[in-house]
Amino acid sequence: MYISHRAIQIRNLTQATVNGSLTLIILLIAPLGLAAVIINTVLVTLASYLTATISDRVIYYLQKDSIRAELVNNPHESKIQKRSQSSDLDR
Repeated sequence: MYISHRAIQIRNLTQATVNGSLTLIILLIAPLGLAAVIINTVLVTLASYLTATISDRVIYYLQKDSIRAELVNNPHESKIQKRSQSSDLDR
């Protein structure tokens, strides 16, 4: 499965935004100062984005070999057969 870099960035930003929003809601309920709430929300958002980006790169690194292996042509497993007559069409 191939996902473009733009789609990966949008997914990671969406994930970070959702995590940051949930953290903001939770911290606004707690009796903390406004600066602590803002700093914690920003830190959770950045940590979520970095974690998602790093995990995407690890997955890409691990799948790189399997993608390359799928693209290698194995002549022993070819299922293409030559037609002996023009009327040998399987439909």
